[in-house]
Amino acid sequence: MKTLYYNGKLITMAKNAPQEQTSAPDALLVEKGKIAAVGRFQDLLAASGKAVKLVDLQGKCLMPGFIDPHGHITTTGLMAMFADLSGCTSFDEIVETLQNFMAKKGIKAGDKKAVVVGFGYDHNFLKEQTQPDRRVLDRVSREIPVVILHVSIHFSCANSAALKLAGITAETPDPEGGKIARLTAEESAVCGYGPAADPDGTAPAAGFGEPSGYLEETASHLMVGALGKALKPDLKALVKGMQRKYLENGVTTAQDGATMERDWKILKILSSLGLLKLDVVAYPLLTANGREILKKNPKYDGNYHKRLKIGGYKMILDGSPQGRSAWMSRPYLGGDPGYCAYPWLPDEKAAELARIAVEDGKQLLAHCNGDAASEQFLNAYENAAADRKDLRPVMIHCQTVRSDQLDRMARLNMIASIFVGHVWYWGDVHRKNFGEERGQRISPAAEALRKGLHVNFHQDPPVTAPNMLHSVWCAVNRIGRSGTVIGEDQKVSVYDALRAVTIEGAYQYFEEDSKGTLEPGKRADLVILDRSPLETDPMEIKDIKVLETVKDGRTVYRAGR
Repeated sequence: MKTLYYNGKLITMAKNAPQEQTSAPDALLVEKGKIAAVGRFQDLLAASGKAVKLVDLQGKCLMPGFIDPHGHITTTGLMAMFADLSGCTSFDEIVETLQNFMAKKGIKAGDKKAVVVGFGYDHNFLKEQTQPDRRVLDRVSREIPVVILHVSIHFSCANSAALKLAGITAETPDPEGGKIARLTAEESAVCGYGPAADPDGTAPAAGFGEPSGYLEETASHLMVGALGKALKPDLKALVKGMQRKYLENGVTTAQDGATMERDWKILKILSSLGLLKLDVVAYPLLTANGREILKKNPKYDGNYHKRLKIGGYKMILDGSPQGRSAWMSRPYLGGDPGYCAYPWLPDEKAAELARIAVEDGKQLLAHCNGDAASEQFLNAYENAAADRKDLRPVMIHCQTVRSDQLDRMARLNMIASIFVGHVWYWGDVHRKNFGEERGQRISPAAEALRKGLHVNFHQDPPVTAPNMLHSVWCAVNRIGRSGTVIGEDQKVSVYDALRAVTIEGAYQYFEEDSKGTLEPGKRADLVILDRSPLETDPMEIKDIKVLETVKDGRTVYRAGR
């Protein structure tokens, strides 16, 4: 059966296609999951024959399906199963939300196998302006492990029972690339966590100090690892949580960045059962057995098998700018003088991982929020692949990447995958942390485009929802929560922003010949919007609604259903 979409406003995103809606085609023909033709309705109707299904768009907008160039789809599914703390504005609200979650789930003291997890708190927007550590979470329970994950996923807080579950004690040293926050001996004694303070008020010399429950970067992974063993995911809830948000936002290709063994097992199960409704590109984490995952799964290497493929490798080089753990070349403002945060990996390890990716001929994605992390990635990659232009390495996030570093990226054909939503969500926080000079330059999309880079936009789900139109709005308007414009000279056009969530995402995945534009022969991955972003007031782009998402010619989401 053929399907003919007509009476719509098509944005094809094709090269040299007219951007004015008046001269654009108004109809698209789909056959066998692919785009058969694009043009004027009467012409396509005459050529399509009798066995054709007509879909009247009623003036709505038809575009290529959105392509997510960085996110964590399995983690998004897991987070959907946890207590939602995103609306909490104080410690009291966090405690109340977790207690209500326990009551709803029937979790009571004495449940030996119970674990309570919350997700989405942000200390930047809590009344207390600090981390809700074990002293707060012990109010929820001292018997049942309770862990809450920061919205950035770079930090977590645990109660006393959860610290015991993970084996984190006063004697546990800080892991490389992370920190275990400590209580003073006096604080510990007051709460009944450890021995009384020494006369000078410091922690006992016998240990490193009782953990406060706040865990940063790789230290948080110690807790996440323990949780992974204790939690038993509900497959049905996991599948729904993984895919629903993407599909209702018009995303037809998603990413599982930093894939670990657990994540890969989940993806393979869903793929084998035919439960994936959108394409998923996985990037195994090189520091977590990623090379072995790829070697053991050759049929997924660069090729989709039941909607799942492995696109290359991932490495993480630093943390979160809003959490002050992004590795900077110049200090943060406020706090400890001279504090620049720290790297996840030493230079020699980053260089080794870059060499592995190049030796294996694989694309490498690197998480770089701070400019010192960007420098480390560029140095490592230049040394490993100075003469190669074919692997399309990707710098993920690019929050504080400098102008000179963008020049080096251009020479390496390195893609800038920018988390442009930071402008809205944390732009004001960045101005506070970095000052106006650096704060105004976060997510420098316009400069990257001027320098000739391939630029795409991501939302890093579950950190923020995979709402591509919100990213377009952010890139075009660059408004912070305070209502202030952040980086006037970094604004981009609506059309360039739409490219960043369609064809540029396809380019990153080496799929520009099959996705990202509405052209004959390409896969029929489509999104229907209630209006055209090109004809909408730029300040209202974030309010555009996704009405329908089509994957390979089949509707996988329709609003109201």
